[in-house]
Amino acid sequence: MGRFIYDTMANSVDIDDRTLAHLRIVVMNKLRRTEAFMFDVEVGDGSGRRSFWMHPSVPIQFHFFGSRQPRINRAWVEDLMQVASGPNGLTITPEPAEDSAPAPSDQPAG
Repeated sequence: MGRFIYDTMANSVDIDDRTLAHLRIVVMNKLRRTEAFMFDVEVGDGSGRRSFWMHPSVPIQFHFFGSRQPRINRAWVEDLMQVASGPNGLTITPEPAEDSAPAPSDQPAG
């Protein structure tokens, strides 16, 4: 279980390391483009939801408790990027299955 920290420890939310790794990529890409957006997340203790206005001027941290980098699901990153660019901002969506079959153009001619 990792932790997303917004400005100070008082503004933090516990998030699974795998999910947090995907969120980090999305947030990093949005802020690198200086795109501010809302990030809405359920609080792990069941006490409701928290909304964070993500802006490049606010310090954020992604604290991972696990020692290994999770494998990144590109389809999930793309889905989260699309959601983050929508009118409701970034929310955690279910992880889609990775497409393990090569695209038809990648298969050798038979």
